[in-house]
Amino acid sequence: MLLSLAQWLQSLSPEWGFLRIFQYITFRAVMAAMTALLIGLAAGPWVIRRLTSLKIGQPIRGYGMESHLSKSGTPTMGGVLILLSIAIATLLWFDLSNRFVWIVLIVTLGFGAIGWVDDWRKVVNKDPEGMRSREKYFWQSVVGLLAALYLVFSISESSNARVLDLFMQWVMSGFDVNLPTQAGLQVPFFKEINYPLGVLGFVVLTYLVIVGSSNAVNLTDGLDGLAIMPVVMVGSALGVFAYVTGSSVFSKYLFLPHIPGSGELLIFCAAMAGAGLAFLWFNTYPAQVFMGDVGALALGAALGTIAVIVRQEIVLAIMGGIFVVEALSVMAQVAYFKYTKKKYGEGRRILKMAPLHHHFEKSGWKETQVVVRFWIITMLLCLVGLSTLKLR
Repeated sequence: MLLSLAQWLQSLSPEWGFLRIFQYITFRAVMAAMTALLIGLAAGPWVIRRLTSLKIGQPIRGYGMESHLSKSGTPTMGGVLILLSIAIATLLWFDLSNRFVWIVLIVTLGFGAIGWVDDWRKVVNKDPEGMRSREKYFWQSVVGLLAALYLVFSISESSNARVLDLFMQWVMSGFDVNLPTQAGLQVPFFKEINYPLGVLGFVVLTYLVIVGSSNAVNLTDGLDGLAIMPVVMVGSALGVFAYVTGSSVFSKYLFLPHIPGSGELLIFCAAMAGAGLAFLWFNTYPAQVFMGDVGALALGAALGTIAVIVRQEIVLAIMGGIFVVEALSVMAQVAYFKYTKKKYGEGRRILKMAPLHHHFEKSGWKETQVVVRFWIITMLLCLVGLSTLKLR
């Protein structure tokens, strides 16, 4: 929005020439981060008071950690603060004609809406389980598949009209269209190695990345500050990849696919980092507010969508290793419990408690120890992911 205003003012008079600074993505990214941070810090106390007055408190599952019972009633749905900060800062500072930022915003707010319904049922209906899994996955699948169908034809195109043309060609040709090399699965640490996926393969992979990332972040969000800081770090690292792939010079030099327009995603990533840090101010131990599913589902989906656009799905799995391990720990625990119950008549567990962070709590780690150590691991993994820019 401000970029369009600056361009209009420059067209009126040369006296506004200094506004050319708005054309630089890096400047607008810094300003987007600052804007989101300030909005979050300023609005945070009001949002917390409002959530408290509405009695939107976090219900604690009866089978959860006993040490967490004291958190019952802490305001939840604080993810609304994150999403508002991201949306306002992004709309102010990004190029409104950029299709990639719009699709990431739509996916983020779409998953946020799903999480909002889930949280609302928990706090209004007093049901700790919230939205049932089948219903939640159905709506996640709808948003994820629609995003995948759009992205499969937009990676190498610069206009929505051309994207629609490619979609119609795909349908008229009997669902057989060759995709450009940019749409292949990029393998890190190797030069120019990617595996062609085809339309169906791209859509399936994109769906799995978006929905998987969304639920993985949601499973990680179980301790004060545990999920938000890794989101900030991984999102910031993805912003670097977005800036590089959006530049024809940098992408060619670093042997990365050039995705025209993806550089503008740096604005969204910066806004997400700023909003996340502002939320951490209130979410750090002892938390004054929880993000709830409205925040966790949305932020995870945002990371997945950005990774797909910049063609770094594998790197996302590396940098977001904490999210991956947390999700796998739940899957392994449930699968092993069902298997042993069927075979031995009594369910057994691999971990003391899932997700993984609860296992460490049960093992004697303090909550703050688990959180900070997971942050450190994420920082190391992000450095490994960023090293793939050059180590090829």
